[in-house]
Amino acid sequence: MSHKDTDYQLFPHQILSWYRANPRDLPWRGTKDPYKIWLSEIILQQTRVAQGLPYYYKFVDAYPTVNDLALADEEEVLRLWQGLGYYSRARNLHSCAKMILSELGGKFPETYVELLKLKGVGSYTASAISSFAFGEAKAVVDGNVFRILARYFGIETDIASPKAKKEFESLANHLIPKDNPAEYNQAIMDFGSRQCVPQNPDCSQCPLQSACFAYNHNLVKSLPVKINKVKIKERHFHYYVIKCGEKWVWKKRGGGDIWEGLFDFPQVEKSTSEEVSDFSMESLHPQQIHLMPKNYRHILSHQRLNAVFYEVEIPVANYEKLTAWCQKEGFLLVAEDRIEYLAKPKLIVNFLADQSI
Repeated sequence: MSHKDTDYQLFPHQILSWYRANPRDLPWRGTKDPYKIWLSEIILQQTRVAQGLPYYYKFVDAYPTVNDLALADEEEVLRLWQGLGYYSRARNLHSCAKMILSELGGKFPETYVELLKLKGVGSYTASAISSFAFGEAKAVVDGNVFRILARYFGIETDIASPKAKKEFESLANHLIPKDNPAEYNQAIMDFGSRQCVPQNPDCSQCPLQSACFAYNHNLVKSLPVKINKVKIKERHFHYYVIKCGEKWVWKKRGGGDIWEGLFDFPQVEKSTSEEVSDFSMESLHPQQIHLMPKNYRHILSHQRLNAVFYEVEIPVANYEKLTAWCQKEGFLLVAEDRIEYLAKPKLIVNFLADQSI
């Protein structure tokens, strides 16, 4: 790196100046309530502000305090989270709230080190809470910060490598103003999400342009360096939408896979969508089983899901047999007018929307 000590002093000053000239009114800005700060940070992981904002309002309205969240039913929490994805965040959120209530008397820890002991709270979230709520000078370091620092200081370390986190955190903590950590952390997060964006940043309007290593060496598209590519797994689900009168058969998903704790339909996974499924329901004497015309595709961070749906009609006369079968298989019978209250993955929500359910 070719930067001098003056650059390390200039950088935070320029970031803060940009932030003050480009304010954004967000409901968690200005608060020192660690609960609301924590809630916003968990919601905004892997989520754009515009998408996360309505969820923040819903959660604060439903659970005004961490104690309210702790006492909530998990299915209720997952239902409120529905559509936001990465459902482990919601489960960790709920578990963490229960831990704060039962072990800490409903009071958040006040230091970075203690915050790290909470379930689902990593270094980034701990830094955010400790700086925003308690004024601790701990720098936030996420993808936005990796990108800004790599470009400005010309860091070519692979950000997916084991040593990157320590290197970037060390630099970030060197840069953070000790007398104003909260505003600086907000500023650099905003700068990364609005100005120094991943693709095609508007460098002509960037206040850091003159000292930015990437801009001055035509490396904006090359930095940060990320060598490791995520391997995407292709999966094919065959779903069975089993109905008997006004009742539908549902399955609550267990652990060890995607969507833990959410509800979808009985399902068989195959190597392709075209492969014939072998789901057995002969004992129920279904009136008809037909493949529904529309296929569905849903993309997760490491997986691409392809789904086909079969509609299955069970005669009302066989309701008792269906009830016994569901008990044996661990399925639930749910009245059609109660389906909306189940916490469901986005793929299933999209399917039901097409059925006007």
